[in-house]
Amino acid sequence: MTVDDSGSGAGTPSDIESVEDGAGGEDPLALRLEGLILGAERRYTPFQAARSAGVSMELASRFWRAMGFADIGQAKALTEADVLALRRLAGLVEAGLLSEAMAVQVARSTGQTTARLAEWQIDSFLEGLTEPPEPGMTRTEVTYPLMELLLPELEEFLVYVWRRQLAAATGRVVQAADDEEMVDRRLAVGFADLVGFTRLTRRMEEEELGELVEAFETTAADLVAANGGRLIKTLGDEVLYAADDAGIAAEIALRLIETMANDETMPEVRVGMAFGTVTTRMGDVFGTTVNLASRLTSIAPRDAVLVDGAFAEELQRSGEAPVSEAEAAALAEKEGEDAPSYRFALQPMWQRPVRGLGVVEPWLLTRRPI
Repeated sequence: MTVDDSGSGAGTPSDIESVEDGAGGEDPLALRLEGLILGAERRYTPFQAARSAGVSMELASRFWRAMGFADIGQAKALTEADVLALRRLAGLVEAGLLSEAMAVQVARSTGQTTARLAEWQIDSFLEGLTEPPEPGMTRTEVTYPLMELLLPELEEFLVYVWRRQLAAATGRVVQAADDEEMVDRRLAVGFADLVGFTRLTRRMEEEELGELVEAFETTAADLVAANGGRLIKTLGDEVLYAADDAGIAAEIALRLIETMANDETMPEVRVGMAFGTVTTRMGDVFGTTVNLASRLTSIAPRDAVLVDGAFAEELQRSGEAPVSEAEAAALAEKEGEDAPSYRFALQPMWQRPVRGLGVVEPWLLTRRPI
């Protein structure tokens, strides 16, 4: 939770407001629940917390805002855990392990990721488990014993997954050819998009629409992970993923098309992919390659995959797609059983202008008949 720099009280955060009743008092059960989750009681104003942590008010505000906490003026709402978090971040800066800017980035990336995780767990998980079983019981009365049981298990699981992901990310960095490749890397980037989603929002009930989006995101996330890609983010009706290898990205795209086509409850999907230099920041990807993949998605036919020329060349270079079907046929006739076995087929499409990127020549990617 942050403060306004003047100390005059710029706003009220939702976590404080949620435990206040209409008469200005505080709900004891809600306070108990907050104390259970935070593991400590309220003791400090933001100024007191910053002073206790040994950091300036300005730096404390930067850290708190980066973590996504609202301004609370000088309300006594912070705990010993808030002080310890400030002290740890500042200690990393003082020890020279992180620059101040990098420490703020650590706070922001952690805050953004965990905020979404917490919202998802409350909306999709706890909401379904904390329905009061008896008339007259409040949701808080049901939630407290449930959280008491779940909290230590979920906390350990969160740390386990984070360590696994950190190990995988560190492995990719170690394998990078040089320092520049750690930030600006050559990747295959793919966007998968639900066709006609806007029309669906007008026809479906909100609950049905939410279930459809969740099913799409779950299917895409599972396929991306199982086939060696990385899910970058989900945007409701769209999924962005990346892979170090064009063949992996192509397999993910085609499997997603095939899986969704076999599900009568799901709309059609289209995928656009590009290969090239990508800038990575805080788990996200940026650059012309990403923009091109997005544009290709918008012009892709239903249940089809479009790739750019660089992606097509990478598949041809790696031997996973022939330069042309005529060449593949000639090789098969010449070499017989020893002919190359291609996984994918590429068909050049009409050149067309793409907003902001000039004229591009898309390629239609399909599986090659065995």
